[in-house]
Amino acid sequence: MAVTLSERAAKHVANYLQKRGKGFGLRLGVRTSGCSGMAYKLEFVDDVQSEDVIFESHGIKVVVDPKSVPYLDGTELDYAREGLNEGFKFNNPNVKDQCGCGESFTV
Repeated sequence: MAVTLSERAAKHVANYLQKRGKGFGLRLGVRTSGCSGMAYKLEFVDDVQSEDVIFESHGIKVVVDPKSVPYLDGTELDYAREGLNEGFKFNNPNVKDQCGCGESFTV
């Protein structure tokens, strides 16, 4: 069971945490939303909860709440630049289908 970051994503997160001046790592989770049922939550985290599951990838701590772990197991978070757009990309092997806009998914 693991959630990982690509090297590009880890560098992006590390740069942001350094500019921010604080932070434990990155919190990744899922929530009920969208037309396909679930959407990703992504935020920088300063404090962890006792029940959180913590992974480390390329020196960055990835914090996941226990309810999200089954939906995210095996996921790699990448950071991509495509033309004028840039952002995080979720490579989740559990996704069975996603909506046309790419904002939500089902497992």
